[in-house]
Amino acid sequence: MVTAAALAVSLAVASPAAAAVTPYTGGGVEAQRVQIRQLARELVAAGAPGVIVRVDDGRGRPVEIAEQAAWTRRDHVLKAEDAFRVGSNTKTMTATLVLQLVAEGKLALTDPVEKWLPGKVPNGRAITLRMLLNHTSGLFDYAEDAVLVPSIVGEDRRRWTSAELLAVGVKHDPLFAPGTKWSYSNTNYAAIGAVLERVTGAGLADLVRDRIARPLKLEHTYFATGSTWRGPHARGYEPDAAHMPPAVPAAFRNVAGARHHGHVNVSDNDPGWGGAAGAVVSTTRDWSRFSTALMSGRLLPAAQLAQLRTTVPVDPRQPDGPGYGLGIQTGDHPCGRFWGHDGGMPGYLSTGITDRAGARSAVVLISTEFWAEFEADPKIAKAAQALQMAVTCAMFGKPVPAAARPS
Repeated sequence: MVTAAALAVSLAVASPAAAAVTPYTGGGVEAQRVQIRQLARELVAAGAPGVIVRVDDGRGRPVEIAEQAAWTRRDHVLKAEDAFRVGSNTKTMTATLVLQLVAEGKLALTDPVEKWLPGKVPNGRAITLRMLLNHTSGLFDYAEDAVLVPSIVGEDRRRWTSAELLAVGVKHDPLFAPGTKWSYSNTNYAAIGAVLERVTGAGLADLVRDRIARPLKLEHTYFATGSTWRGPHARGYEPDAAHMPPAVPAAFRNVAGARHHGHVNVSDNDPGWGGAAGAVVSTTRDWSRFSTALMSGRLLPAAQLAQLRTTVPVDPRQPDGPGYGLGIQTGDHPCGRFWGHDGGMPGYLSTGITDRAGARSAVVLISTEFWAEFEADPKIAKAAQALQMAVTCAMFGKPVPAAARPS
């Protein structure tokens, strides 16, 4: 359920048919703001409960926008600075923690997982930390196991540990021999979480706080250790059972939370099942600061940053296409090559991107997720692609190319 890694690529590289009806075509920051706001409103009109956008093209005047459906105002008036669950964007922070320890000589990317988690991962001598970080281990994704469904939909509020999530994943047969293919798996990061805890003797919440959030002054970023929020936050929603799109599987059609206007408020459901793969909370401003600090070399020495950016193809048929590094993905967009990640869990779908140098950044939050997870709502998907296309081009300071506009 933490979103598949290729989603940001599919959102950012929109097809001409899905490109914006009202694309940004240049004309300065104010024109950019107007066009992006209009696209955000179109996304809300298509069915998204809320949208937050932040775009910084490196010129010192970021665009920050929040739009919401009228029916959501009874719960909360959405603001651009509201926190949200970042889902699998967490993986970029988790990988950063590993690489910091590599720089300190406490870990090596070539370490077999067996060294740190003896007996916990079948064939652990053949699976390295690098394979876990870039999803080439072959381990089955624990989020695909039915035992997680009650936690994902909010019915089971247990606190999952890294070790427990890892155990769910490794009870399944591996998908392929280590290092031979690529397949996105949250189990990889459950294993990484367990390694981090073993090596440092600290919990993941403490590591995120002490090594990333405090040094960067990310005042609204933390690893969630329960369902409680620490300040103003976006409300996340999914359709109730009567309004759930047909493509959503039966097991996911009844989500826990307060119901009104055909939706369920899932904001207070526990994200603990995301663990090291997906439990961080942040804001668009904080995430932009983290992304730019990471890619500009403030968090990692040059050697480890180079390892972070060393990618493997997501699709073997496209060796020069989208790639996945260590907790980060990259792809070519009509307006430039982006780096970043995406993340989703019920109620929250976000994409955070930057350029290679960390000089520019963009974050988009949509406060509902099943439409993407299960490819269940083409209307929202089309509007989301249009917004992401315009946002990505705006980040690079460019208009949407004519070839990407509808004919």
